[in-house]
Amino acid sequence: MKVGCHLSSSGGYLAMAQTAVSIGANVFQFFTRNPRGGAAKPIDANDVAAFIEYASANGIGPILAHAPYTLNAAGAEPRVREFAEATMADDLVRLERTPGAMYNFHPGSHVGQGAEAGIRLISDMLARIFDAFGRAPSTTVLLETMAGKGSEIGRTFEELADIIEKTESRAKGVKLGVCLDTCHVWDGGYDIVGDLGGVLDEFDRVVGIGRLKAVHTNDSMNVLGAHKDRHEKIGKGKIGLEAFRRIVNEPRLRSLPFYLETPCDLQGYKEEIELLKSLVA
Repeated sequence: MKVGCHLSSSGGYLAMAQTAVSIGANVFQFFTRNPRGGAAKPIDANDVAAFIEYASANGIGPILAHAPYTLNAAGAEPRVREFAEATMADDLVRLERTPGAMYNFHPGSHVGQGAEAGIRLISDMLARIFDAFGRAPSTTVLLETMAGKGSEIGRTFEELADIIEKTESRAKGVKLGVCLDTCHVWDGGYDIVGDLGGVLDEFDRVVGIGRLKAVHTNDSMNVLGAHKDRHEKIGKGKIGLEAFRRIVNEPRLRSLPFYLETPCDLQGYKEEIELLKSLVA
């Protein structure tokens, strides 16, 4: 099972990998820079080389880089969109140092412009970034499923599919993926507790199951369809332990990497990793 959690990137790549191994993880997620935005730390080539060697020896990967929360490619103000584009473009260049990584981002919020306008702005930004790159990056870019707070885009599979179609029609050779967040889809109204198979069937019909590349593994403090996005520890929320047993054993999911984003410290993550492994039949 590929399972891990979100880790601090303050010590660099090698330190994250060593921490992952110490808690029984073989994948991990990290922020590319401060989650509220700002400049990224310079990359240490020696640290990257040591990480790649250590990851290979310990079977670690794929790693998942998470964009800062402040990115909003669908923002109403040009400066907001420009910040999102410059940050993502820089992140993807930096991630070329760690081939095989994935890059996850929240599609954005249309802030009153309407979902159609927001989707157009997001796909336009992605197409420009990929065009400027000159080729498909080695990093797989993932759109995250969202809970539907406020004017969030990505609350439905149809919105994600629309972004993907509009981007790939312009950026030839690029293939986008999706990260399914269990808390978000539940809060968004997809009943993964009572009908996991049906939800995945719908995802396959609308987006394509081959697009699904990662799972953010979070319980929820909220009831189905609450559109609030509040993560809870595994088995302690409204999704519940038995639903996660079905999730980790679902044939269409079990080969994917699972990344915990629950409200835990390292010891808590270690226990949750052990718990998820124990659920695998």
